[in-house]
Amino acid sequence: MPRFLPDTFTILLVATVILASFFPISGVAADYFGLATNGAIGLLFFLHGARLSRDVVIAGFLHWKLHLTILAATFVLFPLLGLCTGVLVPGILPPALYAGILFLCVLPSTVQSSIAFTSIAGGNVPAAICSASASNIFGMFVTPLLAGVLLSASGHAEFSLDALESILLQLLAPFILGQILQPWIGDFMRAKKKLLMPVDRGSILMVVYLAFSDSVTEGLWQRISIRDLVVVIVVDALILAIVLAVTMFGSRWAGFSKQDEIAITFCGSKKSLASGIPIATVIFAGQSIGSIVLPLMLFHQIQLMVCAVLAQKYAAAAKEAQL
Repeated sequence: MPRFLPDTFTILLVATVILASFFPISGVAADYFGLATNGAIGLLFFLHGARLSRDVVIAGFLHWKLHLTILAATFVLFPLLGLCTGVLVPGILPPALYAGILFLCVLPSTVQSSIAFTSIAGGNVPAAICSASASNIFGMFVTPLLAGVLLSASGHAEFSLDALESILLQLLAPFILGQILQPWIGDFMRAKKKLLMPVDRGSILMVVYLAFSDSVTEGLWQRISIRDLVVVIVVDALILAIVLAVTMFGSRWAGFSKQDEIAITFCGSKKSLASGIPIATVIFAGQSIGSIVLPLMLFHQIQLMVCAVLAQKYAAAAKEAQL
């Protein structure tokens, strides 16, 4: 069925990984490409800041109980599940892949797909906009801190809190500049969303190509087997299933409305590829990050397929209730 097919961006991601596997960039060319990639990432976060309306954020924060619930799912439930995974797969996965699962679990929520699925399902869209946006803002601080705690505790990857300074300079500073200029350029940025989409996706593809080029050069595909990939897919799917169940049934138990339940379910269960890969390049600078971002790339497609089906079920149930 079409809803189970990968989207265009996922196909481009796969093509980029294949390109890096056969034609990795290295040497001086990789250095210059890395500089261009850093510039593209800065532009990406500048655009995020320029598009985000302050009125939406201020209005949305009034629904504090819903937002705290979503943030708890994103930055508490997910990390706990990541740590629990370590009990199950200590000898099953290579250390770098398990580090990738831990990194996946501390990332912020997506913005576009969380809002889109909430809208399709008939949920609280303004709240979804605010929560997803707030998640990404907090993620610039929370993600490196949580990554430092989890990765250092597990001993599966090197991490330095100095990365927080790099996060502030490379990601948060462009975002703040975009927010400062938002009153003057925000309407234009939102109106030209499709025109600017190549900047969003192109910057991520550049990061993926550079990351996998470095990893392939260091023998990524010699260290990772098909069995490893299958285990990562199963672990990703299991984590997503648990979070979806907790957010869906937990929000009902807490007395949220159906519209709020939908927003909590879709915003609380997502992990952002758009933010995750640029953050990984900063946190794990100088390390081989191809295997670290691989679980995130697989999770990205799994969450899109599962949530597409779930959103349709919510929409169908709402129609039946109106009959």
